[in-house]
Amino acid sequence: MPKPIVAIVGRPNVGKSTLLNRLIGARDAVVEETPGITRDRVYGEVEWRGRAFDVVDTGGLGMAEDDPFGADIQQQAELAIEEADLVLLLVDARDGLLPLDEELAELFRRAHRPLLLVANKADNDRREASTPEFLALGLGDVHAVSAHSGRGVGDLLDAVVDRLPPATEEPEEEDRIRIAIVGRPNVGKSSLLNALLDDERVIVSPVAGTTRDAVDVPFEFGEHRFRLIDTAGIRRPGKVQSIEYYCVLRAQRAIERSDIGILVVDAHYGMVHGDSRVGGLLDDAGRGSVIFVNKWDLVSGRTPSEFGQSVRATAPFLDYATIVVGSATRRRGLKELLEACVDAANNHALRLPTAEINQCLREAVERRPYSRRGRELKLYYATQVSVKPPTFVLFVNDPEVAHRSYVRYLSNQLRARYGLQGTPIRLRIRKRKRSSGRK
Repeated sequence: MPKPIVAIVGRPNVGKSTLLNRLIGARDAVVEETPGITRDRVYGEVEWRGRAFDVVDTGGLGMAEDDPFGADIQQQAELAIEEADLVLLLVDARDGLLPLDEELAELFRRAHRPLLLVANKADNDRREASTPEFLALGLGDVHAVSAHSGRGVGDLLDAVVDRLPPATEEPEEEDRIRIAIVGRPNVGKSSLLNALLDDERVIVSPVAGTTRDAVDVPFEFGEHRFRLIDTAGIRRPGKVQSIEYYCVLRAQRAIERSDIGILVVDAHYGMVHGDSRVGGLLDDAGRGSVIFVNKWDLVSGRTPSEFGQSVRATAPFLDYATIVVGSATRRRGLKELLEACVDAANNHALRLPTAEINQCLREAVERRPYSRRGRELKLYYATQVSVKPPTFVLFVNDPEVAHRSYVRYLSNQLRARYGLQGTPIRLRIRKRKRSSGRK
């Protein structure tokens, strides 16, 4: 059974994202003094008193009518309320009781959802002493906290755990394959997430940059369990404005905590430099990669093979990535995409027998001996030291002899023997240490 969900809701700019960051002990939500920064539902995991639950941040309820995303934000917040086991309604101790707070209180009284009323920004005794005015909302006790400083948050967590439904057993989270959906803005990442989930879980808009935070969603495909991470579109640093700068950081951090990245490419434009740059972030982080060519239904006169050749030419460092063509809006290619992700994840976590590694690499050296500056490279021993990605250490006579082109040759020999489709591999060259024992 899934973990309980606690939704943080309230009017704009009362500190919902700051509270989420405080609860999960990290800065996963974009925090800035501008109403409407958080648009989608943003999930994080909390453990308190031995009880684990998911907490979800939402956009502000009661957005201004002229906000272009106001209706969508309202819908996302309402979806979060519907799926939540407990709602934290935030009010602002600094602003005091406002008419919009009273409107939201009436909304929740009709919804009959388990709720805790939380007065945020109670940074000192004076502000905490003013919070009883919120009792007029008729929603029970007021929990005074300061999300910024942490004041009162422990007591709030105690109250949250006391109100959660009874605990149920859940499979270990490590069983899930963590997949980050990444790419340039407006290539269809959120549409792909919604298609995979068959649910309007995130806001989809033709306006570039709609998704700002990373959005984590558990998901199952057959016997395989995933955690999908939709991210903000990544642009060149020079084109990133204040808010978007933080979105890029969140997207990069989403890559860091993923196993596999789905690089979404717009079939109409082909593989452009921006796509290559995002793919480079995946490769640098050592994550498995699958390239999903979206909007393929709008392309004519090109075959998947021809497109694949152009991808390889633009991003040769992703030659290990499986390429899948399809359409998120028409739900085409999704089964093939998920199967490619499973294969990539299996290869990403693959551990090879040491004897086989040494046999493969020694045969490769025998077929193509290598020398540089008058010195021959001698391979003494090789071993795999880690997975995700598969990483190997090669002990040789002189690491400076091993040019990167020859290291790439050895890497390709491992791929030729074991496949390793969808995952980068790392070869580290080390000098063999001589024994210091006396003869």
